Amino acid sequence: MALQFEAFYSGGLAPGWSLLVQGQSNSREDRFEINFLSESGDIAFHVKPRFSSATLVANAFQDGSWGPEEVSSVFPLVLGEPFELEVHADAAHFHIHAQGLEVLHFEHRHRPLAAVTRVQVLSDRRLAQVELTKRGLSWEDSGN
Repeated sequence: MALQFEAFYSGGLAPGWSLLVQGQSNSREDRFEINFLSESGDIAFHVKPRFSSATLVANAFQDGSWGPEEVSSVFPLVLGEPFELEVHADAAHFHIHAQGLEVLHFEHRHRPLAAVTRVQVLSDRRLAQVELTKRGLSWEDSGN
C-alpha cells in the first residue's frame, strides 16, 4: 500500500478532530487503512475496511503488540461505487461513519489523546479526497 496522505500536528489530537476520506474501491483486493500514530510510534487507532468480507476492523498497536480487534458488520460501502468514510474523536471514543452512517465507535486505548500527533492514510489506489480538520484548521489533499 502506498502512503496517500500524512499530516502532523505537534499539539496532538483532541476532541473535535475529524478525518474525511473519499474514494472508490473497484475490487475485493483493494486495500485501504487509516492510522493515528503517537509520538512513541504506537498506533493509537487503526481502521481498515475489508471489502472482501464486508466488515470494518478497528484496533490499536501499543507496546509492540496489537490489542483485541473490534469488528463492525455494518458495512454500507459498495464495490465499484464512490465511498465516504469519516473518523472523528470525542473525549472517550473514535467514531467511524461510512456513507453517513455510524458503523463503529472505538474507545480510546492510548492516553493522553494529545500524544497522538500524526495521521496516515494508506491505499492501493489514489483517493479522491482526504481532509483533516479541527475548529477551522484544515489540511486537504483533493487528489490533484
